[in-house]
Amino acid sequence: MVTLETPRLILRRWREDDVAPMAAANADPEVMRWIGDGSVRDERQTRDGIEAMEREWDAHGFGLFAVEIRSTGQLAGFTGLSVPDFMPELLPAVEVGWRLGRSHWGQGLATEAAAASVRFGFEDRKLERLVSVAQVGNGASERIMTKLGMHLLREAVDTSCGRRVRVFSLSSDKHVTATH
Repeated sequence: MVTLETPRLILRRWREDDVAPMAAANADPEVMRWIGDGSVRDERQTRDGIEAMEREWDAHGFGLFAVEIRSTGQLAGFTGLSVPDFMPELLPAVEVGWRLGRSHWGQGLATEAAAASVRFGFEDRKLERLVSVAQVGNGASERIMTKLGMHLLREAVDTSCGRRVRVFSLSSDKHVTATH
């Protein structure tokens, strides 16, 4: 099983005791504001989502990590790599994404976690390109994408919810240049 460590975080596979804290984050309308149609999710939907994340690991050799705060063991949310099936016109592609509970915002944790996921995708999984998708108006996610070295590829519509999105991209050769 893959585990990544950063100065403040442990990125690991999911455990049963992660369901309740992730469900609490998913039940927060501010956390979910820029996800799909903005609907909150309950514990059953969260459990189903975590099970889908685990299946993606089995199918692709990558997936979304549970993000744990090293100093406390608290679940902050998730980050990692997934196939953006919600936007078929991007396929084949791998997306780097994240979602943290509101109490973990504004501390650079999402950037730290996503940067580790980008390194994992390029260095360990030998991916050639990563994308990231943010709904128009989600400036916080766009700032993270920019910090990761990503550039705006195009605007589109997420057909799963009808909302406008911006697609950012980073190639492995640009990542190597930016980080070495």
